[in-house]
Formats: sequence, C-alpha cells, structure tokens
Amino acid sequence: MSKEDFKILPLHKKIQMLYTEGTFVVAIRYYAHKVNLYLLGDEYIEVFYNHKLDKIDKIDFLDHQHTRMKFYLDQIQLSV
Repeated sequence: MSKEDFKILPLHKKIQMLYTEGTFVVAIRYYAHKVNLYLLGDEYIEVFYNHKLDKIDKIDFLDHQHTRMKFYLDQIQLSV
C-alpha cells in the first residue's frame, strides 16, 4: 500500500492495519500525547493518543526532520 493510499484510509482502518500488520517499536511522551511508533513495511508511523480525551488524535508518517526524533533516538536506533 502506498503512503497516499494509507493517508486517505479512515482512522479505524489505519488502526486496524497497524495492529494487524505493523510492528510496535517504542512509545514516548510528547506534550499531551503518548506517541506510539510503529513500523509498517519500511515506513515508520506515529499514533498520537490523547490520555485526557481517551482517543487517538492523529496517525501519520514519521517526519524524520521533526524534533521528536531526538526522543526516539535517545531510546532506540532507527534506520532513517
């Protein structure tokens, strides 16, 4: 599945795909979110879970230029 195809999936389909076909890598805290990082194929995908609202706010591909990378790289070695 292409990035574009994944991006247009409804949230519940993205969740289903990550949990059935993805591999959990690590979780970090980022402001009001717990961010779970998954590997799906050869792409890293972030799931932003909001504890206060008890819901997933966003699922998106990892931006390797974002400052969040520091939190991931402090814990694990990612192939970027």
